Parts: sequence; C-alpha cells; structure tokens
Amino acid sequence: MRVAARNTDFLTNSVNPLIRFLSRLSQAVILLIACGWMLTGAMSPGIAQAFFQYITLAAEPLTETSYMINSLQSALASAERTFEYLDGEEEVPDTEHPAALERAHGEIAFEHVRFGYTPDKILMQDVSFTAHPGQKIAVVGSTGAGKTTLVNLLMRFYEVNGGRITIDGIPTTDLTHAGLRHNFGMVLQDTWLFAGTIAENIAYGKPNATREEIVQAAKMAKVDYFIRTMPQGYDTVLAGDAGNISVGQRQLLTIARVFLCNPPVLILDEATSSVDTRTEAEIGKAMQQLMSGRTSFVIAHRLSTIRDANCILFMEQGTHRELLEKGGAYAALYNSQFA
Repeated sequence: MRVAARNTDFLTNSVNPLIRFLSRLSQAVILLIACGWMLTGAMSPGIAQAFFQYITLAAEPLTETSYMINSLQSALASAERTFEYLDGEEEVPDTEHPAALERAHGEIAFEHVRFGYTPDKILMQDVSFTAHPGQKIAVVGSTGAGKTTLVNLLMRFYEVNGGRITIDGIPTTDLTHAGLRHNFGMVLQDTWLFAGTIAENIAYGKPNATREEIVQAAKMAKVDYFIRTMPQGYDTVLAGDAGNISVGQRQLLTIARVFLCNPPVLILDEATSSVDTRTEAEIGKAMQQLMSGRTSFVIAHRLSTIRDANCILFMEQGTHRELLEKGGAYAALYNSQFA
C-alpha cells in the first residue's frame, strides 16, 4: 500500500513538470530554427512570434488534461473501492425466531470459541471461560494480542468460526443484534461526543430520558458539579469534537451516558489512560460505582487497575495471586512493570 501510494504521488507530480519541460524544449528548438530562417530572410519575426504563441496555447490544455486524467483515475479507483465495500457481505441477519432477553443477569460464557478474520488464519483457538453475574473480568496482553477482538466477538461485530458464546445460557446467535447489544454499555479510551448540548450527549443512548434522569446520571458519574459551572449548565453546547472541555470531563460524560442506560454488562477499554493522576482518581471512583453489581470486561494495559479482578485473561486464566504463583506469561508481564 505504501509503495503504491508513493508511486502514484510520483507519477501525479511528474506529469505537469514533464509537459512544461517539453513545452520549453519545443520553444527552444523553434527559436533556433526561426533565428536561422530569419537570418536568411525565409521567415519574418511576426511568424516566429506566432509559432511561440501556438506552442503556449497547445501546452496549457495538455497540462490541464493531464491533471484531469489523474483526477479521473483517482476517482475511478475510489469508486471501485466504494462498490467493493457496498458489495461486501452484510452483517449476518437476525434469526427468524429470536429469543427474548430484556435484561440479562450477566452470566457470559465462551465455549471452545475459534475465530479468525479469514478462515485460513485462525487467531483464537479453543477459548473457554465463564463470567458470572457481578464479576470483573480483566483482559490483558500485548498490543495485537486480541483483547478488542474478544470484545467484538462478544457483541457480534464478528461471527465466530467455531464454538459459541452464550449470555444467561442463550447463544448470542439466537438473539437479535439490537437485543444483544442493548444489554451492554461501553466506556472506551476514545470519547465519542457530538455537537449538541451536554444533556443531549448524556442522553445519547436513551433519547427519551427526562432531565431528572440525566441529572441523576451526571451526579453518579461525579460530573454534575462541573456541568453546573458551565455558562448554560446542561444546555451548554459542545463543539463538534468537544474541544471546549477537557479530556477527563469528556470521559466522565461518557460514563454518565452509561449510568443513564443502566446496562447489566459493561465493557471498559482503558478509559483512564490519557488523563492525569487526579482526574484518573475521579474517573476511577465513578467507574467503581458503575461496575458495582454488574458483569464487567476491563481491557487494561496498566496491571495496577485490575488486581481486584475475579478473572484475568492473559493467555491463561485465574486470579491475580494464582497467575503470579504459576509464574507464566502474566507473572512475567506483572514483574516487568513492578519489579
């Protein structure tokens, strides 16, 4: 991809100078020939000037045409990629007779799960574990180890190649996509806020929420005081990228959003990695309250945040103490950070 992009840029930026070089070279040749003919009286200065104008008039359209051809080629390539995307496989349709799961208790099981983005390259082999209601499951490992992939499988953003995933004993394939994802709340490392009021951002997952419910969710997320210091309070309009508030305040708003939806299962993806220590402590308090009584999957890079987990997934399973006693990969990673 990088080589193709480099070659494309080289060809695109070479055409115009090449045509201009040929134009100037033509003018130089005509000048030499015209000088010889004018000395012999075979050509007048006016005719020589006309030839120079003809070269200029012919060269500029060629230059513009080269730009148009390059743009058309780029547009055709983009159209090809667009139609390739549109013609790709759709999300697996919902089952015709879905099971009903209004609010899950939170027992989630992976049973001999196999998965690969392509069938010939399986990334996960025979993954099995059970998360009981109210437990905290930590998912740790190096970059690219499959932490986010595991969560994506849980929410059926991808389909497993083998085995099954169940929630309260019901296979996720027996649920509708909306019915399954309705039971999950996510707090990601990247905050997703849109241009609108603070109240509208908090109520994103529950548009029919009352103002009292929004305020209560903000109080639980420890962000109500900050909101009331804003010029219009809950009606303060955020910029498109929420650049008029700090990173920590954005994260607390996303936590308030999850409090409002009140899901039985949480997915937390290193939500405090980009904030200072004091803000991390505030967000940590809100997240501890948020996880209380809920099944939680915590994707973590700093092991100090998951020592109280009921189960730690890192190429092995067990509690923090059990994995340290085994002396395996988790123990090596832990000792490398806290030696």
